[in-house]
Amino acid sequence: MPKPAPTWLKDLPRSRLQAEFSMWSADLVNLADELARIEPHADLLHVDVADGHFAPALLFFPDLVARMRPMTARPIHVHLMVEDAILLAQIEQFAEAGADLISVHVENAAAGDEALRLLDHLGVAKGMVLRVETPVARIAPYLDRLDFVTLLGTAIGVKGQGLDVRAGERLQQAAGLIAAADPDIVLAADGGIRETTVPLLRKSGAETVVMGSLAFGAGDLAERLRWLHGLER
Repeated sequence: MPKPAPTWLKDLPRSRLQAEFSMWSADLVNLADELARIEPHADLLHVDVADGHFAPALLFFPDLVARMRPMTARPIHVHLMVEDAILLAQIEQFAEAGADLISVHVENAAAGDEALRLLDHLGVAKGMVLRVETPVARIAPYLDRLDFVTLLGTAIGVKGQGLDVRAGERLQQAAGLIAAADPDIVLAADGGIRETTVPLLRKSGAETVVMGSLAFGAGDLAERLRWLHGLER
C-alpha cells in the first residue's frame, strides 16, 4: 500500500471535521484487520507514545509504526509524551519508522528550537500539544513553525475521562491565535471525545478530533463518520 502523498497535509479536508483515529483503542491483536477496516474512514491515524514518566502510561514504540506504515496510506501522527532526556532520540526513531507528523509537548523544555529543527531536518510535519492545565498562550511563540496544534481536554495519558469544562474556551483561544499567525495550522482536540462533546469542540474551532472508542466502538462506522462530517462549525 502506498504512503501518503507528499501533499497530504495540504490535502486534508478543511471544509469538514476531520477524523483522527487513536490506535490506543484499536484491537491490537488484529492490527492488520483493524487498519483495513478504518482505512476508508480515517483522515489520520494517531499513535500515542508515553514513557511512564511524562505521562502515567506506557505506550507505543517505533516498531509498531514501522509495521503499520506498509499497511496504510493514511498519514500517521505520533504524539510524544516523553521526558526531555529521550525526546530527540524518540523523534529520530519514529521518523525512521515512518511517522508523517510528530507532535511534542510545549511543556518539554527541549520542545522548542531543538526539536522543531530536528523535525525540519528529518522532513516530518511538526505538531505541538498542550496539557489541559497549560495556558494556551504558551503556544504563541511557536506558531510560525507548526503544522498542527493539539489541545488535550483531559488529564494526560489516562483513558475514559470526562471533558474538562475549559476545553471549549481553550479551543476558541487557540483558534484565535492560529487565525492571526497562520490559518494553515490544523487545530486538534484530544481527550474526552464523545458524541455529547464533539459538537461543542467543533463549534469551538476544532478541525480534527482524536477518536478512540467513538470510532472503534461504533456499530456502523460509516454512519458515525457521516454524523461527524455533518457537524457545523
